[in-house]
Order: sequence, then structure tokens, then C-alpha cells
Amino acid sequence: MVVSSIPVDVSALIALAEFPDTTPRGIAGVIARLVNTGELGEGERLPTVRELAGALGVSPATVSQAWQALSRAGLIESRGRAGSFVRPTAPGWLAPRMRGMAAPNDPVRLDLSRGTPDPLLLPALGPALSRVSARAETGSYQAEPVIPALAAVLADSWPSHAESIMVVDGALDAISRTLEQLVRFGDRVVVESPGFPPFLDLLDVLGAEAIPVRLDEYGMMPEALARALHRRPVAVLLQPRAQNPTGASMTPARAEELARVIRSASDVDHLVVIEDDHSGLISTEGDVTLGSSLPDRVVHVRSFSKSHGPDLRIAALGGPRQLIERVVARRMLGPGWTSRMLQTILLDLLTEGTSIDAVAEARRQYYTRQRALGDALRLRGVAVAPADGINLWMPVLSERSALVQLAAAGIRVAAGSPFLAASEATDAANGTRMRPGGSGGEFVRVTVGVLRNGTDEVADVLASAAQHLAAGGY
Repeated sequence: MVVSSIPVDVSALIALAEFPDTTPRGIAGVIARLVNTGELGEGERLPTVRELAGALGVSPATVSQAWQALSRAGLIESRGRAGSFVRPTAPGWLAPRMRGMAAPNDPVRLDLSRGTPDPLLLPALGPALSRVSARAETGSYQAEPVIPALAAVLADSWPSHAESIMVVDGALDAISRTLEQLVRFGDRVVVESPGFPPFLDLLDVLGAEAIPVRLDEYGMMPEALARALHRRPVAVLLQPRAQNPTGASMTPARAEELARVIRSASDVDHLVVIEDDHSGLISTEGDVTLGSSLPDRVVHVRSFSKSHGPDLRIAALGGPRQLIERVVARRMLGPGWTSRMLQTILLDLLTEGTSIDAVAEARRQYYTRQRALGDALRLRGVAVAPADGINLWMPVLSERSALVQLAAAGIRVAAGSPFLAASEATDAANGTRMRPGGSGGEFVRVTVGVLRNGTDEVADVLASAAQHLAAGGY
């Protein structure tokens, strides 16, 4: 990264773009467009507040407020007396689309960007921890990787019969390890669009081609999946409930439709469906899986991060014995097994009455928060679809403009573009409009699950940002 210690000349900056609106939001909007288009590059030092204020004929406080909004939006950063700079990209240990999801650490009044559950709604770990053995013992490095009592609880709660169930370190670990057993360089994988950005990053690492399939309020559209299957993919990767980012959930009827499409397709005899049920226990919809119709083709993943805490890093995956045992065998040459202490904690949380009640209450709270904000936004003219889980997919006239306007109001949401496959992200950047409730177009993701109060006030700000198009059309 090249960092310039020489600030961008004020006259050069003004030459790059006009400032028809010299309010804090207007100034921030112009700078955001210049950063977004690359006209202001990573690491470039910006003019001082006083220099730009003098050139624009406004008070330093006005420019300072614009700079603060840009900082909250993650576009610039202050380095004290050294000045303000265009923010570098996120750390290199994050994959490209995950960098696009990474929120800056700058404090905001309300952070609705992170896609994490409300920590106040997670069941308490203290009682479970008190019942765990004081020693981390294991009898053998080759012992069964899942403790029997947890295996029994998981099997009883599984949405369809699974020949084998194992425990791994989170949903992404499960999906990554399954894809590694199925995908070779150049293979194609069907994904949801919009979908979860790390899935697309995983496929890039594996050298696979993502085939995006549009969604409606019930998830993947059968006719779109049928067209995608003509390209002979080796896997279909979907989220059956509380889809991230849209909040769509499949019905049993939709699951059967998708299964029928797969059964009737030619040249996909070895295709495997991978289901990421990451929000299952906080979803208000019932269990749903294609595994009821395609038991020999479905790997179902159930994560406990949203319901019991992201840092537990536990998920279960179940499916055909032969495939699951391949995953287990490969994992035994790496981490081996998920800590049996953590498994014991999860078992306690899944069977102890107080913890069960806490998860049920969280499910009710998330439903209430989703419905309240969704209704409030629709009342204000923003066409958001009904959603399940903790996230809401909000159409906006301009993604970048919405991020800046919300940052100016002290609210952070997630940019929508990382959730789109490469071709659709390009369409979105070029202003191509697509169906509001489905995929493509310009959107932002709002983590409704952490919105505890002030729904009407937040809806006012979100609706204003969604309907705002800054000067320059960005």
C-alpha cells in the first residue's frame, strides 16, 4: 500500500467533483463517491478541515461533521495530527468478500451491520460451565469425535433421517469441509443470490464457479434452479431458514418443489445439496429440509452460533454416511475433533430448562423486532419483504449514499454488494435494478436482531437513507 503524506490539493479535489450541496451530508456524499470510484485512492491524505472549509465557504464544523460521517461509514480514518486518510482495506487474513463485510471499529450510536445475535438474548453460560469437568480429559486421540449423549440429542432433533451426524467448529467449517470433498477445480456450484459472502469466497479458493440463483420470499426459485442445473453443477448450497441476508425461509412445499426439480434434472446424478441452517433454533419457521425427499443427496448443517453464542464455534452436520465419514477422516488429520468440553457445554444448553426457555424467548424477541421494523419501513414506502431471523434486506436507491447518510446519523448497516455474485455486483454498481424482495439491485443488510428499542426513529432514518440519491448519482 502506498500512503501519500502530501494531502490532496483542495483545488484538485474540487476539480474532481462539484459540491452542489455543502451540508455535512452533501460534502460526505461527494467524497464517498470519489473513494468509491477510485478517484481518491487508498491511503491518500485528505485536505485539512480548515482548508476544505475555506475553499467551500462553509464553517470548519460543517466539514468536520462530514469527515465524522465518512469515518463512521468506514471510508476514511483520522490519524491525529497527521491528518485524515482514505481508509486502507481490511486485514489480509480476511477473504475479499469478508473484507467487504468487516465493520470498522469506530463507535457509532447504533451498529446494525454485523449480523450477530443480541448478546442479551443468549442463554447464560455460567450454569453450564459449572457442571463441566474441571479437567479436559480424553481417553484416546482416535475416540469417537462426538460424545454419545450429544449425538443422541442431535439425532432426535434432526429435520430428517441422517445416516451419520458429526460436530465441527461452526457452520463455515462444516460447509468448507463438505465442499472440499465434492468440488474440484473448475466445477460449478449453485448458490443463492443474494447469498452469504464467505460462501462465494470459499468457492473462489476452491477454483469453483458460482452459479447464482434468484430468490423470492420462500428462498430459491424452482424455475431458476432448473435453469442452473443445465450447467451440470456438483453441488447446491442454500440456507433453508432465515436466509442471510434476506431473511427468506422455505416452506415444506417449496422444499419439495426444489427436490422435484433436482430429481428430474439430467446429468446431475452425483449432485449434493448442502443446507446451512445457521439460525434454526431462533427461526420462527418450522424445520425444513430437502433431505426428506433426497436423503442420499443432502448434507444438513445446523449451527448454534445465533442461538447460543458465536464464540462457542459449534455446528453439527448430518447426511449420507459415506460422505460424512470422508469429512471426519480428513478432519482427524487436522484438528481431530471439536473440544469435548465445548460439546458438553452445548449438550447442557440444549437440555437444561432455563437455557431452552432463554432460546425460546430470543426467538419471540427477534420475531417481534423483525415485524416492528418491517412494518415501519413499509409504512414509510420502503419495499422490504417479510423476514425471518435477525437480518433484513433493504432496497436503496444508492448503496454508497445510504451508507454515508446513515453514518451521518450515527447508524451503521452492511453494504449489499458483498452478498452478490461478481456479475450481479457489477450490475448493481452500474445501477441495474432488480426485484426488491429478491436479488441484485442496490441493497443494504440491516441486523434487526440487535434493535431493542426506538424502532420508529430508526425506521425514519433508514427510510430517508433508502430513498436518498446524492448529487452525482452514486
